[in-house]
Amino acid sequence: MERLTTQVIVIGGGATGAGVLRDCALRGLDAILLEKDDLAAGTTGRNHGLLHSGARYAVADRESAAECIAENRILRKIAGHTVEETGGLFVTLPGDDPDYHDHLLAACGEAGVPAHDIGADRARRMEPNVNPNIVRALWVPDATIDPFRLTSANALDAINRGARVLTRTQVIGITVKDGRTAGVIAKNTQSGQEISISGQVIVNASGVHGQHILSLANINLPMFPSKGSMVIIDYRVNNMVINRCRPPADGDIIVPGDTVSLIGTTSKKIPYEQIDNLFVEDDEIEVLLADGEKLIPNVSRTRVLRAYAGVRPLVSVSGSIDGRQISRGIVLVDHKKRDNIEGLITIAGGKLTTYRLMASMATDLVCEKLKVAASCTTHEKPLPGSEKALPQKKSVEGFTGASRSVVGATHFRHGERVRRILTQDPDSYGLVCECEMVTAGEVEYALKNLAVKDIVDLRRRTRLGMGPCQGALCAYRAAGLFNQLGGVEGDKAVDMLKDFLEERWKGIKPVLWGDALREAEFSHWIYQGLFGLDGDEPGKIFNQD
Repeated sequence: MERLTTQVIVIGGGATGAGVLRDCALRGLDAILLEKDDLAAGTTGRNHGLLHSGARYAVADRESAAECIAENRILRKIAGHTVEETGGLFVTLPGDDPDYHDHLLAACGEAGVPAHDIGADRARRMEPNVNPNIVRALWVPDATIDPFRLTSANALDAINRGARVLTRTQVIGITVKDGRTAGVIAKNTQSGQEISISGQVIVNASGVHGQHILSLANINLPMFPSKGSMVIIDYRVNNMVINRCRPPADGDIIVPGDTVSLIGTTSKKIPYEQIDNLFVEDDEIEVLLADGEKLIPNVSRTRVLRAYAGVRPLVSVSGSIDGRQISRGIVLVDHKKRDNIEGLITIAGGKLTTYRLMASMATDLVCEKLKVAASCTTHEKPLPGSEKALPQKKSVEGFTGASRSVVGATHFRHGERVRRILTQDPDSYGLVCECEMVTAGEVEYALKNLAVKDIVDLRRRTRLGMGPCQGALCAYRAAGLFNQLGGVEGDKAVDMLKDFLEERWKGIKPVLWGDALREAEFSHWIYQGLFGLDGDEPGKIFNQD
């Protein structure tokens, strides 16, 4: 058995876990992060990518609203290359309660969230595709943020400062001796090899899986999963975040994201046993499209690229399973105080926007336990790619041989690191994914620097395969580059290609009608007819069952 030693063991490779790892590294602590899948493979990568202004929570949860606007401002400074300054609108439709507009405006003022009554006419000029029948509108500083780039940047900075990241590594045991944790037993999910890791403090940042992780230490911390489903439209129908000005409900937001738009979000409680088997139901898609139509007319007639779901836990700190005393905000648990087990911390709840705050809270407690006097600096130090302020134009001067759109897209995704990606080698400019303008140079950079192990990982780092064709015309090119640049054997690269196509299929299958059906058939013809990938392994390449 392989044996490792560290000060801090972080369990969970979402934004919060990666944020804790980075915070530990910045404070001079030795830390290892364990993730059973890939970075941002769970709830972090299954949300609508909204950088909250806090306005959505101002009426019902003033504290969360204040946290969101504070972190909104910080992330714009330290993670600018992951943020798009879209701005946001809260619009009142005919039939909506007109008084909620004033109620929200007053609540935003009390929570410190900038909000301005701009009138329906100005809102229509700012966002031409919004429902022309809106009667009132507020502007708020909403923005969009890429959760994949954000998580990857945190992990990259932590690694550069000496931290270690072990993906495809699942925790299967927690060692407790004399009332304190001594470390974990983990298993590489690909090789099956077990690893023993000794550590002084364990931070459970595994989100909804935290209940299972804690059960390994005989701790009961009930979590009540809430599934949220979303649909993606095949092109960008809005340039501002559009919110329905009413109490939170299904289908009340449309978020622009890179080349597409996203309609969200439903909310449905599910059994804990179902958290790894999420699926989007027909009625959820119907609700999202119908309510999205009310915000942007004709949106339901556009091609729906895919549907997907994420799950966010409600945490019962008291241990009760009857629903009482369940927190909907940030939950930080010192298990010495709660369960008399020293060296174990759980950080859960919150939102993507507040990940850095959550990481800071958890790392403060880590330092307290280790008796280390070190303050948080994550609110000051920029993430890799955001060392300098980005220009307003999505392009960078000084490149020859590449179009402005290619340079701009790469710069938008990786910030200042664009100059490491698009080199003097003309091969680095070659397009692999036309939909998202992903180049061979960007793929090579990801393979060498961003802990990419397969094509699904590559999608999370670069957006390859996330555009209108959903990988039909770029996945096989990516497989070739894994073979050419990553040293992956041909048969293994083909297996990666199959896995990637199956992963894309999971999101396409719930919306299989009209243009989406035609596109799926086209993709099937390519990979079955030209590449002969169908039929050699049950369940592979668009399993129709």
